[in-house]
Amino acid sequence: MKIALFTDTFVPQVNGVSKTLKRLADYLERQQIEHQIYAPHYAREDYYSHHIRRFKSLPFFLYPECRITFPNKIKLNEQLKEFKPDLIHIATPFNLGLTGLRYGKKNNIPMVASYHTHFDHYLKYYRMEFLSPWMKRYFNWFYQDHFKKIFVPSCETNDHLHSQGFSNIFYWKRGVDTDIFQPHIDTRDFRERYGIRAPFVFLFVSRLAQEKNLATLAKIIKQLPDSIRNKSQWLVVGDGPMRTKLEGELEHDAIFTGYLEGEALAQAYATADLFVFPSASETFGNVVLEAFASKTPVIGANKGGVTELIKHGKTGYLCDPYDPSDYIEKITTLLEHPMLLQTMGERGRQFALKQSWDNIFSQLIADYEDAIYDRKKQFA
Repeated sequence: MKIALFTDTFVPQVNGVSKTLKRLADYLERQQIEHQIYAPHYAREDYYSHHIRRFKSLPFFLYPECRITFPNKIKLNEQLKEFKPDLIHIATPFNLGLTGLRYGKKNNIPMVASYHTHFDHYLKYYRMEFLSPWMKRYFNWFYQDHFKKIFVPSCETNDHLHSQGFSNIFYWKRGVDTDIFQPHIDTRDFRERYGIRAPFVFLFVSRLAQEKNLATLAKIIKQLPDSIRNKSQWLVVGDGPMRTKLEGELEHDAIFTGYLEGEALAQAYATADLFVFPSASETFGNVVLEAFASKTPVIGANKGGVTELIKHGKTGYLCDPYDPSDYIEKITTLLEHPMLLQTMGERGRQFALKQSWDNIFSQLIADYEDAIYDRKKQFA
């Protein structure tokens, strides 16, 4: 089996899509499945693989972590002709994805797609709703009828695409590395590095952009009662276009670390007593699984993909996405009931232990094979 993957976001960019695709690439490598990845070139590239083909790119205005790529089509066609893929997987609907789509159609290669982000939902956060009809028409054209399978991470995303008239939808869930993200990590150096002295630590991890509901996060932090504020510390992990504004607004209320990866990110989760995540735009919510793996209960928005991860009253709480008082009430409840906090953390860890990346990717490969076999049957 030979897989050609087209994506407009990939490492070293830090977001849920790029991390998932990097893990997929690592899995294909371990399983010795031939693959080529067609991805943007970045000014900073700290990840190299002979499987990756890079092309010039610029940041996408709605989502800078996703790039508008300008592939050299002659070079790309030569590479694909030499590679001879059995299947094309398109992860993003922009220039590289469109290039892969055209090549697959022209050469009768079976194709699958994965749907990761509600880009049309982002428009309202940037006062560009006037583009919504055009974007919906384009997405409908892009995803309709071209793909053997469209992979989605959650029931919420499945329902959304079904409402748009899409078919051939299959689940591609997400996993978590419970060896990296786990509660028994020495966090003393981490606490010392960021000057964390408070008895309780509240954590938020995400790209710092409007669509992550940062306005509600800021209100939660500001409106916490003094009885909690005086014995707690907020930790905000991530970067993005809203960081400067948010950091200025919460200058005396939160520690901003920027992006963290690997051991440092695992230490952040292990340090926290609670993960507070008001983002209402998630198609899945990888960070929720990372918190659970670290035995950290999650208080999240009752909207989007995270609603399928957080078991209300069991592993955390779901709140009215835009009501700070709801989050504050749940935070107060858990701090006043430490045994409940501990029990929720243990349940979250047990749930995370069942979310194996290898099992998830094994199913994806089976879906790949099914798409290839289905095309072969048509021409038998």
